[in-house]
Amino acid sequence: MYKSETFISMPTSGWEVNVKPVSPGEILQEEFLKPFRMSQSQLAKILSCDVKTINKICNGRSSITARTALGFAKVFGTSPEFWLQLQIATDLWAERNREEKIA
Repeated sequence: MYKSETFISMPTSGWEVNVKPVSPGEILQEEFLKPFRMSQSQLAKILSCDVKTINKICNGRSSITARTALGFAKVFGTSPEFWLQLQIATDLWAERNREEKIA
């Protein structure tokens, strides 16, 4: 089973605003698909979803949903919370940086 604790420990100090987290799609591609020697198409087939969905997640153009988190967890032996926390970290970083640009 994948040890997600090392990736999902989020700092509570102010520096996290300046450090962009690794996207869930990049984690999916680099830490799961490549080591498992699995293509996006193969994953899409296993999950009974469109390969475009997986491709958009891998390229950061689509977010992890509860449904995809459950599917990824089942396929890769992680928890769904692992995937959702990666997405939350990415979303929070983007929103904090957007707010800073507005302020």
